[in-house]
Amino acid sequence: MTFVEAEGLTKIYTPKGSSPVRALDGLDLAVPQGTVTALLGPNGAGKTTAVKVLTTLITPNTGRAVIGGIDVLKHPERIRPIIGVSGQYAAVDENLTGFENLDMVGRLYHLGAKASRQRAHELIELFELTDAMNRPVKGFSGGMRRRIDLAGALVTRPQVLFLDEPTTGLDPRSRLGMWDVITSLVGEGTTVLLTTQYLEEADRLADSISVIDGGQVIARGTADQLKASIGGQQIELNLESGEDSAVVVELLERIGNAAPSVSADGRELRVGAHDAPAALQAVLAELGSRGIPLYDAGMRRPTLDDVFLRLTGHAVDAENTSQRTSDQENTAEVNTAELNTHERKTGA
Repeated sequence: MTFVEAEGLTKIYTPKGSSPVRALDGLDLAVPQGTVTALLGPNGAGKTTAVKVLTTLITPNTGRAVIGGIDVLKHPERIRPIIGVSGQYAAVDENLTGFENLDMVGRLYHLGAKASRQRAHELIELFELTDAMNRPVKGFSGGMRRRIDLAGALVTRPQVLFLDEPTTGLDPRSRLGMWDVITSLVGEGTTVLLTTQYLEEADRLADSISVIDGGQVIARGTADQLKASIGGQQIELNLESGEDSAVVVELLERIGNAAPSVSADGRELRVGAHDAPAALQAVLAELGSRGIPLYDAGMRRPTLDDVFLRLTGHAVDAENTSQRTSDQENTAEVNTAELNTHERKTGA
């Protein structure tokens, strides 16, 4: 059963002094109930804009969106009580303790004093914040802030959880902990739509991945299917001399499933292959028979950059927030940091 659905969403921003920016350009999505769907894309692809539309924060220019059979555009007041949202930046009150932040969210939802405190204690324990529950959030680490923010999105036990790049900036241990919590929530029946720039994160969590670029879904499938679409595994060769590259390129064209990539100096070559181990053995045998020396050779699975380079013609810069991001995803009625608080208050 599809629980979250979007058809033909478009959103155009017109920043002052700039040309109109098309943040969404006919976006289609389908998220089955009780599953995780990841929106995978570079900065400025339209991921955050899509989340804002689905969480009733902005209105698209065209298209429709439905959550749990409810039209998001016609009945936003019915959508807000059944969703939880955690944005890119933790929307917490730094002067309150972790416990007080969660208790406050419960009060905003009119849970009542007793129920709010009980739910706050449950979430503090779930997110392993017991030792810090009575400390002001301004003293929390980045990982702790993300955990308390996600806990706030779960106060009302939402049917759908929207996570906008939930682990950006976290250290590896905190990221693994967040993944465990999300997996546990889905196991209990929660439907999750998350945005991410990390193929590893989508690979670990998502039942389905929609690759977004330029405000459109340009590919969809599981992580394995996306990797297979660009060759499954990559053969990498590092030649001792670039003068041999022409011969090696001809060989790789025969055994690969796409045109090989070649570095500027002709020494580093890469190609995708469906049966990479057998293909690598064949390559090494022929290079040996021709007396072409190698500096290094090996195989690896495709990376996020490999997928995007093949699908979009450009790589993902996961560390750099470009001007395009600012125009497309942060120029809106509310910024991402406000997304959490706004949704929680209006959902009361």
